[in-house]
Amino acid sequence: MIIFFIDKYRLWKYSTIYRECIHLKTIFVVDDSDTNLATAEEALEDDFRVMTVPSAEKMFSLLEKINPDLILLDIEMPGMNGFEALEKLKSGSLWSNIPVVFLTGTVNAVIEERSSKLGAAGIVTKPFSSSALLDCVKSHI
Repeated sequence: MIIFFIDKYRLWKYSTIYRECIHLKTIFVVDDSDTNLATAEEALEDDFRVMTVPSAEKMFSLLEKINPDLILLDIEMPGMNGFEALEKLKSGSLWSNIPVVFLTGTVNAVIEERSSKLGAAGIVTKPFSSSALLDCVKSHI
């Protein structure tokens, strides 16, 4: 049986019964690159409910309705960048306990230090392999 979930952001399809769908952990993937969103969704969709979000601003709108179990957050995005988004997440009591893993194409000592200081759970370097991303997500949930 195939179940479809529709909201204003995505159309989700699960080849399982509804009861199993509602027990999946929810992952937000926030990135301005459609390619990165599609790659992450493909890597995680068999094990998690994946919600792809094209900006940090849209993530905060979605957070008002859904609390994810983990957020994969791009650092370099137009508008609000990943560091600013993480600061905002950690400053509010509603979302401060959601683990956040940064997605970035550039890793250096400054980025690692700032990520750690802000409370990021980890960093995944882009381009990422499906298995590395899945392993990272599983280790933080």
